[in-house]
Amino acid sequence: MNQEASIRQSLKTSGRIVVKIGSSSLTHPQTGALNLRKVEKLIRVLCDLKNEGKDIVLVSSGAIAVGRKALGMDHKPETVSQKQACASIGQASLMTTYQKLFAEYNQLTGQILMTKYSILNPVARKNAHNTFEELFRLGIIPVVNENDTISTYEIHFGDNDSLSALVSSLTGADLLILLSDISGLYTADPRKDPSAKLVSFVPEVGDEVEGMASDEIGSDVGTGGMTAKLNAARIATGSGASMVIASGDDVSVIHDILEGKQVGTLFAPSRGSKFHIEDYIQNTMKEEMEGNLHPSTLE
Repeated sequence: MNQEASIRQSLKTSGRIVVKIGSSSLTHPQTGALNLRKVEKLIRVLCDLKNEGKDIVLVSSGAIAVGRKALGMDHKPETVSQKQACASIGQASLMTTYQKLFAEYNQLTGQILMTKYSILNPVARKNAHNTFEELFRLGIIPVVNENDTISTYEIHFGDNDSLSALVSSLTGADLLILLSDISGLYTADPRKDPSAKLVSFVPEVGDEVEGMASDEIGSDVGTGGMTAKLNAARIATGSGASMVIASGDDVSVIHDILEGKQVGTLFAPSRGSKFHIEDYIQNTMKEEMEGNLHPSTLE
């Protein structure tokens, strides 16, 4: 059995799983409104995994997209204050929808809103870790998002790819699944190059892999490109977790991943290294202050 097959088989025994879903996978492309059928199916899949005895975390985008729809905006908000206003409206609406759907399966859920200080500050980081552990102990599925309503020009987690990877590291997850509007990492941008091929397995995120990344965004509601997903892969795999990028078109792909099927792009865990969350945050802050990075956009 080769390395990819061995790791895919090991995913069957994942005990703690973080699932991130993007705005474009939660909404109808024609209207930007929530795709309730897909959201309901996602909740059903997650509850079924919880019923198997697994710890589940959902990192959900969509707050700004939902708020934007509620306000009748026909374009993405441009200013930080507009994004925060949309997030304020959308977070409450989105969480209400999640709670109602989780309740249909007798599953309790709790919301966790995070900022960079939740990770950077040792006391806050410890408190966040303890909160996750207590929620797991109580059998609750946490729903996580960046606290877009109070974040300004700091380190925004952006499209929530990096946030989900940091949550994976913080909780000691075995597996991170990124559900996106693309089926995985391709050798080139498949929207431009018809000869682009899906990369099934990435043993390590190196220069060759980074050269395949494209930051083009396929939808009007998402913000993340492949570069953000590769950054998430470095964090998650460096923390000892496997990571899979897969299409969010059909959320039952989560079951396929956990059955060891060859779907999406699998990133191998880096068991020999240790990722330090505080070092990552501080280094990223330093790069932003020095002007080497553009501040991330809110989703």
